[in-house]
Amino acid sequence: MRYALLLSYDGTNYGGWQIQPNSVTVQSKLEEAALGLFGVPTPVTASGRTDSGVHARAQVCHLDADTTIPAEKIADALNMRLPEDISVIASAVAPQGFDSNRSAKKKTYCYRMYISPRRNPIKDRYWAWVKGGADVEKMQYISRFFVGEHDFKAYSKSGSAAKTTVRTIYSAEVKYSRALGSTDVEIYVTGNGFLYNMVRTVAGTILNFAQGAISEERVLGSLGGGGRELAGKTMPACGLTLESVDYGVKIFDF
Repeated sequence: MRYALLLSYDGTNYGGWQIQPNSVTVQSKLEEAALGLFGVPTPVTASGRTDSGVHARAQVCHLDADTTIPAEKIADALNMRLPEDISVIASAVAPQGFDSNRSAKKKTYCYRMYISPRRNPIKDRYWAWVKGGADVEKMQYISRFFVGEHDFKAYSKSGSAAKTTVRTIYSAEVKYSRALGSTDVEIYVTGNGFLYNMVRTVAGTILNFAQGAISEERVLGSLGGGGRELAGKTMPACGLTLESVDYGVKIFDF
């Protein structure tokens, strides 16, 4: 039977989601836990890869298992075998024909940064520090340019194996608040899929525009399949979190 898992993890100590040589990954830890629980090798598939150091609030995965454990209890059984920085929030019988990767319709990421003259160690694990200033109203203005279908070649790491660099962004929203001399910025991006480093580079482009480092014309040019030099910098992995995955149907009982 196929089961769906809702997973939350702190990606700081991991080389991303996908199993790879010479690196501890979230997938490897989850498959080790599944082997201990079910007694046989059990591949786990996620909605998509997260890069090294990137976090997930609500990653969705699936696995196939022959077990008498009630579906809703699989989460607890796996958590007993997982490290403290990875947790299965919920487990359920998957809908008919469900594939956590291929069935995904939308994904939402949030990039968090704090703009401050001084570092705040409480934030550093999940927020990127930007020393200096940036016009947050300009960040909100330029974020709208990313909505729609664009060729995000300029936002992909060189040598990407993606078949196409065209992606559709359904929404891009910049929220901010101020406290203790810091401007805390959250950039929420929802799309049908993302390239390697894409959201981190979108965040960097928004920031660089707000700092006056790149022009509006250059941002527009970067969305037409141009070279990497047109987009802004790629922001650190620590600020990025996979917030949610939308399948168009309810999977978990909340």
